[in-house]
Amino acid sequence: MAKKHRAMPDPMPSEASPFREDGKLSRRAYEKALSELHVELVALQRWVQETGAKVCILFEGRDGAGKGGSIKAITERVSPRVFRVIALPSPTEREKSQMYVQRYIQHLPAAGEIVIFDRSWYNRAGVERVMGFCSEAQAERFLEMAPGIERAIIESGVILLKYWLEVSPEEQTRRLEARIQDGRKLWKLSPMDLLSYSRWYDYSRARDAMFLATDTSWAPWYVVPSDDKKRARLNLIRHMLRHIPYEAPKRPKVKLPKRQKAGAYVEPDYPFKLIPDGFATPR
Repeated sequence: MAKKHRAMPDPMPSEASPFREDGKLSRRAYEKALSELHVELVALQRWVQETGAKVCILFEGRDGAGKGGSIKAITERVSPRVFRVIALPSPTEREKSQMYVQRYIQHLPAAGEIVIFDRSWYNRAGVERVMGFCSEAQAERFLEMAPGIERAIIESGVILLKYWLEVSPEEQTRRLEARIQDGRKLWKLSPMDLLSYSRWYDYSRARDAMFLATDTSWAPWYVVPSDDKKRARLNLIRHMLRHIPYEAPKRPKVKLPKRQKAGAYVEPDYPFKLIPDGFATPR
């Protein structure tokens, strides 16, 4: 018998209006809803650990679509030893000589793990194809093979979810310009982002071909509209939780033990090297 899904928290807090004047979700509403979903993610974590489940989540999408922020929202309150984020750099010369998916397969989850790919083997269907890092024949061959590989992954006991975050041209422009202007975000802007930005419709065609070839009944693509990043994150997490049949194990009662007595211990009299306090003491 299939396991029942846990009831999710209400999608919106019960305040008068969870939206700002521009129609986007307010920060207050977002933080309240995200806090409730974090409790569920911790429950998912405990279930995965205790049952030995294996979960793999792929994040794909256009540059600036919010993949990193969504992954951070998922992982900020859980253990990095259970929720492992994989963001592979460009392949080495040795990796280029291997079977294409080989460098990804080794990172698939073992029992008790949730692996999140921040871009995945679908690089071949996207950036590699558009930017000419692989041949058209290699890209087509990948699209032919991917459904079979994913079926094998699922048949090995892995729960596989694939998300594509989609952003509008106008919102992508706004976000990339913000990266240029904000010194805190400069690291997010690479030369490849700029090249990708100029080839919007090449990426659209590559995305369409990828969906057509790899949107299967056993591993479908789920598209997340992400112009409103806060709403997109909440919708994505709720969808993810609904598609994993977890049941949180019963939480044991925890009570702090008594702390030991000092006995003969005496605080040392040498000065500790305290860091300076950069804030003025209130008067």
